[in-house]
Amino acid sequence: MALLLKDGDYVADERGGLRTVEGTQDLLQRVLFRLQARRGSFPFLTKLGSRLYLLPREKPGDRQALARQYAAEALREEDVEVTEVTVEDGMDGRLQVLVALTWNGERLEAEVTV
Repeated sequence: MALLLKDGDYVADERGGLRTVEGTQDLLQRVLFRLQARRGSFPFLTKLGSRLYLLPREKPGDRQALARQYAAEALREEDVEVTEVTVEDGMDGRLQVLVALTWNGERLEAEVTV
């Protein structure tokens, strides 16, 4: 069980405490954190995070393969299998990365913007 995060902040419950998540929601929260955090930005946890932030610098033809590599690398410590990764140009010039996962036989998706 973990505390629920939304936009980088903990979410309050109706009693003034903090909301918690478990199971699939807990896993997706950890997955999103690992995909959004920049790899190497935590001095004592150098393997935490992803290199997805590097994708805009790459040639468009190389982005798909690199995104899959970066996502798999970031999620190596989680009990998930990266099954598919797609990269699309967003309306604001940023890239939308959709990561499809399998966890305990269940298909899950996580989307990040870089």
